[in-house]
Amino acid sequence: MSDAKHPHYITLAGFNRLAAELRHLTTVERPRVVQEVSDAAALGDRSENAEYIYGKKRLREIDRRLRYLSKTLEKATVVDPTKQPQTSRVFFGATVIIEDAATGDAQEIQIVGVDEVDPAARRISWRSPIGGALLGREEGDEVAVETPSGRRTLEIVEIIYR
Repeated sequence: MSDAKHPHYITLAGFNRLAAELRHLTTVERPRVVQEVSDAAALGDRSENAEYIYGKKRLREIDRRLRYLSKTLEKATVVDPTKQPQTSRVFFGATVIIEDAATGDAQEIQIVGVDEVDPAARRISWRSPIGGALLGREEGDEVAVETPSGRRTLEIVEIIYR
């Protein structure tokens, strides 16, 4: 989450993903669940009606997610990585190829906003230990980072803005 000290940066792709989720929940998912709850309520005793109880719970979850998405999108500062200065420095939205100095393993990561983090897609937050350490650095720089698994030294091999 953002706070007074940190802007709420988000990439254009991340903003579009969250906006699509908001639209889907508003126009498809919530109306479907409302209809299911209404149908279940028509069956009679609500206190022992599992469909009704589950439906109400699901509605609360959807409403909570809708509030979160609305607030997040409202306060977001959208940054399009393709509009970033094309330099050899790492800025928000950059895709960075890094190599672990100890193992020689290389990986490609993208530095994104806190609401877009997806380890499986190799998207890390700009506020994470690695993301924060890479910001402002250049190709060829070595960066020492404290991670949950211990201290790592990473070399920036390439910086791409796509």
